[in-house]
Amino acid sequence: MSENKQLASSKKTVDYAATLKRAIGLPRLVLYGLGTTIGAGIYVLVGETAGRAGIYAPISFLVSAVVMAFSAASFAEFSGRIPQSAGEAVYIDQGFRKPWLAAISGYAIILAAVVAAAAISLGCAGYVAQLVPLPIPVIVSIIFLVMGSLAVWGIQESITIAAVLTVIEVIGLLVIIAAGWVNNPQLFVEATHALPSLSDGLAWGSILSASLIAFFAFIGFDDVVNVVEETIDPARIMPWAIGITLVTVTVLYILVSVVALDALPMDELSASRAPIGLLFERLTGISPTAITLIAIAATMNGIVIQIIMGSRVAYGLGKKNYLPAKIASVYPLTRTPLIATVMVTVAALLFALFVPLDRLAEFTSQLILFIFALVNISLMLIKLRNEPAPENTFTVNIFVPMLGATSCIILLTGPLLF
Repeated sequence: MSENKQLASSKKTVDYAATLKRAIGLPRLVLYGLGTTIGAGIYVLVGETAGRAGIYAPISFLVSAVVMAFSAASFAEFSGRIPQSAGEAVYIDQGFRKPWLAAISGYAIILAAVVAAAAISLGCAGYVAQLVPLPIPVIVSIIFLVMGSLAVWGIQESITIAAVLTVIEVIGLLVIIAAGWVNNPQLFVEATHALPSLSDGLAWGSILSASLIAFFAFIGFDDVVNVVEETIDPARIMPWAIGITLVTVTVLYILVSVVALDALPMDELSASRAPIGLLFERLTGISPTAITLIAIAATMNGIVIQIIMGSRVAYGLGKKNYLPAKIASVYPLTRTPLIATVMVTVAALLFALFVPLDRLAEFTSQLILFIFALVNISLMLIKLRNEPAPENTFTVNIFVPMLGATSCIILLTGPLLF
């Protein structure tokens, strides 16, 4: 009898030999990427970007997308070469062959996920506060309790819920775009004229400064590679998921920012804590409650996916002994990394309670740009050493990671040069 009780009890404890469950196909992987990207950006930061770039905000989103494109191609190749969680850290380890640099990179990635989740939570709380008159710190704390619990629940359940929320948030943006076009049918044609001359250093300085904020809105495809160990046939579908995610969000962001600049005065747009809700109300004359609920869903989706990503990186680093081995433990009941998830959730809550939104977004972008530069250089080093890629792996020319590293460095240092 005592042996049976002991066996039953052991099933509820952490199993260090348990493995992650492969349950994600292409449709859910794309929705995962869209969910973390859209939830991380446009619903929260369109006003912040416009406040820095003014009428050139759409160009800031385009600049960020171009920088992302080169790095996205490098990540797509790496996902086939090294299909492991903690993607960026193991990519850098493979390229530089310096464990200490890989470890530092991994810590930076976890920090970026923590800070990103904190930034999105403040945006989410701004929308929730439109409906529920509670102090922002209280709202943020409740958000992290719920989203952390969802991340622990299970990868298949978390991704399924995230997919549903992603469809809802994309519909919300499409409604905004359609309403803007109905309000001004020439809107998107007129927007093509808002391009500064190459000699206008002040304008381009503003664009590059805003691009640091806008870049945050594109963070997401790197989250996709960190669930590679839970993806079905990752070598085949991961590059497709990355590409589809980047193209889709680029089009949505540019169109929404054009609509926002046309429909709202600059000072009102940049000062709003809930810019998409305000935009919807101004365009349609309808109560913003529905779009506010969609924005809440979008931002909550971004939070849970950042928690999942950060915890998977911590899990991967634990497996590589860059973090204590207990962090790599998988709870057998849900087959998720419980300790890593709790760690990321609590850290993100603390950042959200004590650091302003714009600082969080800019710091996240700087961290990610630094990591992306290292990832691109790593792929360059691997190609220079002529290390063969596994069969059927998506590959790129060496000039792609070269341009990826250069563009990341330019975006990171550009605001200081103009």
